[in-house]
Amino acid sequence: MAAYAQDVIMLLGDSLTQRGFDSNGFATRLANAYIRKMDVLNRGFSGYNTDWIKPVFEQCFAVQHEQQHVPKVRLLVIWFGANDAALPHSPQHVPLPRYKSNLAALAHAVRSPQSPRYSPDTRVVLVTPPPVQPARWARERAVMDGQSEVQAPDRSLEESRKYAEATREVATAEGVAVVDVWTKVWEAAGRDENGLGDFLSDGLHLNEKGFKVVYDALVSTIAENYPEYHYDRLQSVFVEWEQIASNPGDLLNLTKKRDAFAT
Repeated sequence: MAAYAQDVIMLLGDSLTQRGFDSNGFATRLANAYIRKMDVLNRGFSGYNTDWIKPVFEQCFAVQHEQQHVPKVRLLVIWFGANDAALPHSPQHVPLPRYKSNLAALAHAVRSPQSPRYSPDTRVVLVTPPPVQPARWARERAVMDGQSEVQAPDRSLEESRKYAEATREVATAEGVAVVDVWTKVWEAAGRDENGLGDFLSDGLHLNEKGFKVVYDALVSTIAENYPEYHYDRLQSVFVEWEQIASNPGDLLNLTKKRDAFAT
């Protein structure tokens, strides 16, 4: 069993988060930026929406009396909406008002002193779903499912925009940071649905270029809203090897775990 050595960044989301550790994915880049300072935990669940994640989150985030024994979650990045915004005929669809309520509940779970999972040192970041290419996703889905005919799209560019807007509204209401991936990707694509192909691998999921947009926006959001948690403000938990080499007689003292935030 691994010991508690470093605090963590928890990524909670759907397949966009689950794929974050793909080659040059946003989680891969984030883990590299915070190496030896904070660990990055990927709690991405492909296909999930905000209805389905709530009971899972309760098993992923420690209650107060357990928190002293586990790594402290300093940043909680919540990224949903891509599945919630599926059209009503899809089993993944979550109506917009309930989506907003679910997002707020996730934020409350760690921010409210009355919550059993209250964590005063945890900072919350909401992330909007990206824009989509519905027809392309329908074609790709048919291939993945082995279907000879392409079904009607279960996604809509306009619906993805509405759920992105709702995410921003929840962030404002809850007083937490937000990464507007929808707008960032849409602008980078020249405000053109065809241009989204440069950032989406299949019409729904992001490719390496799309994840780069996410990573840059997330790091910028942390720097602006929670600068004390930006990697440039943290020190390595364990000292660099040169310090040990220069003082070999002080090995045990030099190799004691340090507070990454005590700079």
